[in-house]
Amino acid sequence: MRKSIFLTASAVLLCLLSVNAQLGETIKAQLIKDWERAKAYTKEYLDAMPKDKYGFRAQDSVRTFAQQMLHLAQANVGLSSNGTGKERIWGNRIIEQSVSAQSADSVNYYVMASYDFAIEGIKNMDVSKFEEKNKRGNFDETRLAWLLKAFEHQTHHRGQTTIYIRLLGIKPPNEKLF
Repeated sequence: MRKSIFLTASAVLLCLLSVNAQLGETIKAQLIKDWERAKAYTKEYLDAMPKDKYGFRAQDSVRTFAQQMLHLAQANVGLSSNGTGKERIWGNRIIEQSVSAQSADSVNYYVMASYDFAIEGIKNMDVSKFEEKNKRGNFDETRLAWLLKAFEHQTHHRGQTTIYIRLLGIKPPNEKLF
């Protein structure tokens, strides 16, 4: 009887672990798909803004278009690093404040590199680490939560640049949910 209960419990546990691993792989695949879509969508925003307008700001108290996009890039790297455990590619340098990073070509480089960093980190991530806690400052979140926050953050800042583009009389890219 005890052996039967043990074997049944072991079989159930193995099934649960298998389902959990499959769910983790499904989540990972969806994250990669969404980050790749976000990269393409953000590139459309970068291309929509005329190169000579990257210094434009909606009003004096806000970031320029270039600074918004560089802030997005910096956070893509920082927040996704918290999720994947991958070492940050720019260290503690604050690129949105770097004068040499403000040109359209530099902004494009940093933004695309940040998406590549996030995507590669997720691709190489062991899904069993999704539930692992990672404390940064006052925030003690799972690795999956850090990746979701990174995605939310880039969406927010890309969305802010819609106003910049519209104020210049340009139609922003159409939404890309899929």
